[in-house]
Amino acid sequence: MSRLQRHRTLVVTTFDVIVWVASFLVWTVVRLEGEVTDGYFGAALMLGVTAAALHLILGSPVRLHQGRSKLASLEEAIRLTLVTVSVAALVFVANFSGLWVPRSIPAGAGLLTVIVCLFGRAAWRRVKEMQREREQREGTTRVLLIGAGESAYDLVVSMLRDPAKVWRPVGMLDDDPAKRHYRVRGVQVLGTTDQIAEIAAATEVDTIVIAIPSADAETIARFNLAGVEAGLKVKVLPAPTENLGEHVGIRDLRDIDLHDVLGRNQLDTDIESIADYIAGKRVLVTGAGGSIGSELCRQIHRFKPADLMMLDRDESALHSVQLSIHGRALLDSDDVILNDIRDIDALREIFHDRRPEVVFHAAALKHLPMLEQFPAEAVKTNVLGTRNVLQVSREVGVERFVNISTDKAANPASVLGYSKRVAEMITAEVAQRALAEGGGAYLSVRFGNVLGSRGSVLTAFASQIAAGGPVTVTDPEVTRYFMTIVEACQLVVQAAAIGEPGEALVLDMGEPIKILDVAKQLIDQSGRPIRIEFTGLREGEKMHEELFGDDEPTDQRPRHQAVSHVPVPGVDDAVIDSLPLTGPRRKIIDELASLC
Repeated sequence: MSRLQRHRTLVVTTFDVIVWVASFLVWTVVRLEGEVTDGYFGAALMLGVTAAALHLILGSPVRLHQGRSKLASLEEAIRLTLVTVSVAALVFVANFSGLWVPRSIPAGAGLLTVIVCLFGRAAWRRVKEMQREREQREGTTRVLLIGAGESAYDLVVSMLRDPAKVWRPVGMLDDDPAKRHYRVRGVQVLGTTDQIAEIAAATEVDTIVIAIPSADAETIARFNLAGVEAGLKVKVLPAPTENLGEHVGIRDLRDIDLHDVLGRNQLDTDIESIADYIAGKRVLVTGAGGSIGSELCRQIHRFKPADLMMLDRDESALHSVQLSIHGRALLDSDDVILNDIRDIDALREIFHDRRPEVVFHAAALKHLPMLEQFPAEAVKTNVLGTRNVLQVSREVGVERFVNISTDKAANPASVLGYSKRVAEMITAEVAQRALAEGGGAYLSVRFGNVLGSRGSVLTAFASQIAAGGPVTVTDPEVTRYFMTIVEACQLVVQAAAIGEPGEALVLDMGEPIKILDVAKQLIDQSGRPIRIEFTGLREGEKMHEELFGDDEPTDQRPRHQAVSHVPVPGVDDAVIDSLPLTGPRRKIIDELASLC
């Protein structure tokens, strides 16, 4: 078979020639009911050879035999039919004038040629597929697909064609009665989704694939739990918003993660408005080595800014983000800047030298328990550091400035919340001055917990599960808002395009999720009996986070259906200067809280 494949053009050409000649001879015998004279036989042979020659001539411009279309594909079938019908029509017209054979023979021979040529190609393709299937039976992972739609079809074909032969689909499950006998390349629907454990055991699979990209969070969670209970590994295809290609394949498969069970739609980012203000601009990101900052840099890089400046005080973090963007990280180029936002003199020198036009301020201290112990550090970085960045941004005429805030700034109850709320107020104060002077737009973006960021609950739980537990949860009723890193960064970038000076933009993140449910979901995915331990709320923690303060409007969405606009009051510099940086911890916290 492999030898024939290497000489496909010669094989297919020879086959078509033989079929044309044979079709004329066979159809002549059928038409004349076996009473064929030498004259008719010779004429049929001549017309068959002529038709074969015309077939090669007309097939050449459309590369019928040169592999332009996949063997036995719909596209090749259409080309083959058009060429064959054209040849039959030409031979029919020629024979009509001479009547060498009965007039029905060219038409009948053409029809027979189409049928035999299509059947021959289909048979060749099926033999190749069966050979691949036999090769896949050893050393491959047997999988059961949940769903029998278009994505499942693409996935089965991709698995069977994979040269590495990693996956072997053995069946599909679907609840649609109309698909009871559906089959793709020999892989058939074996039952419904209620029979996962039963059919998996019968077919000896160890992995199931949820091949339903449009499945909601509840459906994915149900299939995942059924798979885990049956001792199976569970894979999932990405949602349509994640999958940019027209068809899905084995490269799209991934493990289920918590993003799949949040039950929220991703923010629909306006790419055109983003590209318009970033493309060709000098853009600076503070805290570029952090979870949010690094993803922000990767997204901004896509829109081809004239200069992307990544600023951070952590050289190792800068190394990582440069490596993720450029594939190399020598730290010898001017796109990475080692600087601490607390040092306004060094910061001013950088801004005056590089003249950024757009600034995303992601640098901050964010770990709530640590800041409760050292509130002065929160003031130095989250408050005074933010003011430093704002001040030098105004000095060089930055056009757009986005301060990255948190939902803990709404009705703050912790040092982290207080410091980030004051940072919003400082941003609003500078925005008012800039607006009065005809300057740029300065605003804040507020969102909830970011999944997968360093120190997030997701990574903490994953580490505890890997260690065998227990998984620690503060309280069985505690809830939080969640979003993905990608989604958070899309909001940040979107904010600079749609936000008004001085306000805070808040993403509609749906309903808050119980932390206990997050822990249970991750434990279920692990398939291990991990114990959950309740530790109680820590100082500064709320039972339920909020996105809006008590005095803030909650439904002002003039530019985007999923983004609310919240006005933020300013704060005078003299008040900020009065904040203590030394002394009793409680005094620093009280002074900071008094500003909110």
